[in-house]
Amino acid sequence: MALFRTYSAAIHGIDAHVIDVEVDMYPAGTSRDFVTVGMPDAAVKESRERIKSALLNSGFGYPSKSVTINLAPANVRKEGAGFDLPMATAILGAMGTVGRTDDYMLVGELSLDGSLRPVRGALSIAVCAARRGIPNLLVPEDNAAEAAVAEGIRVFGLRHLSQVVQFLNEPSGYAPATAVLPKVETDSATAADFRDVRGQTMAKRALEVAAAGSHNVLMIGPPGSGKTMLAKRLAGILPKMTFREALEATQVHGVAGVLPPGVGLLRARPFRAPHHTISDAGLIGGGSGSARPGEVSLSHQGVLFLDELPEFPRGVLEQLRQPLEEGTVTLARSHGTLTFPARFMMIGAMNPCPCGFYGDNTRECRCTPGIIQRYLAKVSGPLLDRIDLHIEVPAVPYKELRGKTDGQSSAEIQERVEQARETQRSRGFYNSQIPPSQLRSLCALDESGERTLEMAIRRMNLSARAHDRLLRVARTIADLDHAAHVAAKHLAEAVQFRNLDRNYWS
Repeated sequence: MALFRTYSAAIHGIDAHVIDVEVDMYPAGTSRDFVTVGMPDAAVKESRERIKSALLNSGFGYPSKSVTINLAPANVRKEGAGFDLPMATAILGAMGTVGRTDDYMLVGELSLDGSLRPVRGALSIAVCAARRGIPNLLVPEDNAAEAAVAEGIRVFGLRHLSQVVQFLNEPSGYAPATAVLPKVETDSATAADFRDVRGQTMAKRALEVAAAGSHNVLMIGPPGSGKTMLAKRLAGILPKMTFREALEATQVHGVAGVLPPGVGLLRARPFRAPHHTISDAGLIGGGSGSARPGEVSLSHQGVLFLDELPEFPRGVLEQLRQPLEEGTVTLARSHGTLTFPARFMMIGAMNPCPCGFYGDNTRECRCTPGIIQRYLAKVSGPLLDRIDLHIEVPAVPYKELRGKTDGQSSAEIQERVEQARETQRSRGFYNSQIPPSQLRSLCALDESGERTLEMAIRRMNLSARAHDRLLRVARTIADLDHAAHVAAKHLAEAVQFRNLDRNYWS
């Protein structure tokens, strides 16, 4: 047999596409050629040397013929070392060492001694194989826990090329990997507790509303007032992830190559806190070569915390507009367009001025009006419009700081948040995602509510986008209140969370 075919997959965004790996061998001329076609990148072309050494060191020998490998379809770019295993297996098939592999998809990187190294995106590849109707997937052992989460496919984790050959010739001697699905929940036992935060009643309430409706929050206050402390405790009140949400988050982390070893499914919602020196590609995604998910995608179904918000380059912050509005990131590349999911809660924290004490009653601000305005201008109006709640976090008074009365625990707040989210799931979406077509019906106001809304829009000069976000926040407050309709008091509380942008930026 000189012609052989097997299946593999190429990652495109967080999705995978089936790739046919075809091998043809023919008599060599003056030299034995090894040619790979089908738009391979440098890592795929380099697989020639890895495959030769792996075959020889595994005791299979190497054919004394020229080898041509075609990765089809040719218009899809092939990236990464995950094609090593299917290409080596196809060569062995053409040599007659293994039989047909029509019911198998293979993926894995080869070491020179034939052992298998893990690859990125094993879960996405497993989902792709199941969707295509390929019943079996062979992956490196380190990827088995991740890939086995996919439904409708048998996953086998193997350690060495010789083990792959043995499996393909006698598959009955191997059992598929078992998916270990832990409870998909926030690990509140290890998360920091809201009970540790003294004072800041309004800020705690705002974060409860934000968690209940998956809203974005901006916190403004002097240094040491507790902004970072509050943000880090948000994880303890977030609701449990559904299996679908956990699957999506795990796919993103798997494609990015940051999934912890042995983890099949993420349990807790992601909480990402990048430094303000991060680049465009680091935050949004991309990079040279194969585009990777950025922090906004790694925060999918979780929280993106941006501390010292004005310290981020303005150009980087402006790129947050699309993911905040649409829940996706689209990256245009010369070989195609990639789309990564980015449905996250953004929590921003900042000082009111460079010295941090503008508006503070106890300490004097050393900044001039011009310096303050330039500092605040780093956060643009269009970006502010996309942040639902703007709250002030003042310095904590001494009596509250030293008080002995504990506030509510994260578990108590989480219970209310979970009930509100359950109400929203019955509608098919969270409140931050209410489509414009259903906004009026879900956030219908009585006469008193209409007057409150009109007064707020006139006095605060709100945009149409801010109007919609105000109604969505009011709907969340009503859900926390177990109210079927949005009342004037719910809208009034939502208006309180929109005051600071006018106090500081107007």
